[in-house]
Amino acid sequence: MTVRLHPHARSRLVERGATEAEAIATVENGTTFAVKFGRNGFRRTFPFNDLWRGKRYSMKKIEAIAVRDGEDWLIITVIVKFF
Repeated sequence: MTVRLHPHARSRLVERGATEAEAIATVENGTTFAVKFGRNGFRRTFPFNDLWRGKRYSMKKIEAIAVRDGEDWLIITVIVKFF
């Protein structure tokens, strides 16, 4: 199984505070949840312990929304929540 990023997801990574490696790890090892339109959601929490937009956070949760592309996964967007 290969995990790839759609150009939309890749362009959103930096502005939302995630890395490509974190997004891929979320699909490979995160918990799954159902989302609309037959897509799949994957969720994983990572230690952060850094500043994001001027505020310190200890953790970040990444949600990757993906679709099946044959045997592979294609991440179409990434959502990041800091806490």
